[in-house]
Amino acid sequence: MSAPERDDDRALEDRLGYTFLERSLLDAALTHTSALGAGTVRAGEQLEFLGDAVLGVVIADLLLDAFPDLDEGELSKRRATLVRAPTLAAKARALGIGEALRLGRGEDRGGGREKASILASSYEAVLGAIYRDGGFERVKGVITRHFAEEIEGGGIAGAPDWKTTLQERIQARDRTVPEYRLAAEEGPAHARVFTAEVWVGERCLARGQGTSKREAEQQAARAALEAVGVEP
Repeated sequence: MSAPERDDDRALEDRLGYTFLERSLLDAALTHTSALGAGTVRAGEQLEFLGDAVLGVVIADLLLDAFPDLDEGELSKRRATLVRAPTLAAKARALGIGEALRLGRGEDRGGGREKASILASSYEAVLGAIYRDGGFERVKGVITRHFAEEIEGGGIAGAPDWKTTLQERIQARDRTVPEYRLAAEEGPAHARVFTAEVWVGERCLARGQGTSKREAEQQAARAALEAVGVEP
């Protein structure tokens, strides 16, 4: 029998971009050990185990598609940054998973809804629940949407935002904002290389290259910061 629907579950599904057929799976994923009796095996732990495995496979697949020329060592490093606990906890916070958790009274009072370890494991459990409910392609679609910005930005979670740093400096100095222009796009479709320029008024400050427009703009901003004597 499916678990009864709660309003916050429906809101969470909207943010996830997935609607469960078997609601008991979502209920299990959101139920923390502290909300269960002593000695009870938490189904969410099994879903967390499954979600961890599925997430690793999907992120590896996305990285291979986005960066076909990277070697195994570099791909492994980028995957590691994307699946580490702080990254997953940030995803859970953005989705509002903490607010939807079923916690024991003590854990709730102790700030469990904001604990990175609980949020990260709950995010993995939710992914495991989606996999069990809808299959691999559905959970892959969810993960792809959740990590689109990181993949486009080079596959590195928490990478420095040089564009923001440069914009703040230019605004303070010149009362204007830098403009980014695509200068070149080269290479085959599966391995495109983009060159971006950053301009202030009629002056080109720097150029940068990357495997996406976003990465090229970030590299151009980094070069511009170096040119004006700011350590990126």
